[in-house]
Amino acid sequence: MNIKSEVSKKGFIKHIGGIEFKKISENNFEFKTLVKEFNLNSQGISHGGYLATILDSGMGSAAHMVIGEGKNCVTISLDIKFIGGSKENDILVGKVLITKKTQSLVFVKADLFKSENIIASASGIWKILK
Repeated sequence: MNIKSEVSKKGFIKHIGGIEFKKISENNFEFKTLVKEFNLNSQGISHGGYLATILDSGMGSAAHMVIGEGKNCVTISLDIKFIGGSKENDILVGKVLITKKTQSLVFVKADLFKSENIIASASGIWKILK
């Protein structure tokens, strides 16, 4: 069930093409983006910094949604495993899971796919700001 869907083109993310983000369930989220020519490295595949940015943004959006209105959070840890590549015009889909939320931290995992092929896996921690 799609509870909320939005396209983020604010802040830094607008400079790399934006992402579409939606809430799937209480702890599951999904984001999608289209790889553009300016997202590629000199080898013609998605730049690792681009993949890190969309993972950070998608996972951070999920963390922000679970902490509640009026609160903010920031990334304090992000671990990424690069598994495969993608090229211009590929659609990338991130599947995000909130694994734990405490009073001060949110723990998040995500897998990034091109079609059904995983191209990156990440885990991170977000600090809830007072």
